[in-house]
Amino acid sequence: MLAQERLVAFLWTSDRARARAFYEGVLGLTCLGDQDYLMSFDTGPARISFVTSDTPITPPKGTAAGWVVGDLRAAVRELAARGVEFERGPNSDELGIWWPEPNVGVAWFLDPDGNRLSLNGA
Repeated sequence: MLAQERLVAFLWTSDRARARAFYEGVLGLTCLGDQDYLMSFDTGPARISFVTSDTPITPPKGTAAGWVVGDLRAAVRELAARGVEFERGPNSDELGIWWPEPNVGVAWFLDPDGNRLSLNGA
């Protein structure tokens, strides 16, 4: 039933201006709307929406949202050049990419509110 429908991911922010600067300026997403309670960004075949909260929110421990990219190394390098800091673990390479199997990698980073995001690809 939902296989052909557009997915919307919902994240939380305590600072809409800071979130917008990151998602629009650093990640290069297009802002579709910014109201007091909800801000949305277009991200290809999906959408990311932010619900605003004045109280501190503890983001989930796992990945909140991620993108499948055609060239993982190039995408990591481009975002790193824009100031994104990728998490590094004991099994990650020099760019912060973890390769759980040959030619399948993932790199994690945090947005300004601590939401864990990922890039996935080869």
